[in-house]
Amino acid sequence: MKKAIVLSLMLGGSILALPSVEANAATPSVNAGEPQIVIQTGRRNRDRRWNNRRTRTVTRTRISFVGGRRVRETIRTTYLPNGGTRTQVIRRVRL
Repeated sequence: MKKAIVLSLMLGGSILALPSVEANAATPSVNAGEPQIVIQTGRRNRDRRWNNRRTRTVTRTRISFVGGRRVRETIRTTYLPNGGTRTQVIRRVRL
């Protein structure tokens, strides 16, 4: 008797849950009418022109041998607008 009641409750619960799952799957998507690709024209394409003439500076460290001794050098590299580079040793610390 208990098995029959438990089985009927399980079947009844699954029947109630199935229509709600189907109803959620059948609803249309909110973004169905919007395009997937957005093309932006105008000022954004021209932003690179004024920005490409700046210098860019990068600071790095390296370990090297100078005069038979091991040193850690801090080097500043400046990338110039015409494609050249300028490298300066800022600091040398003996290790």
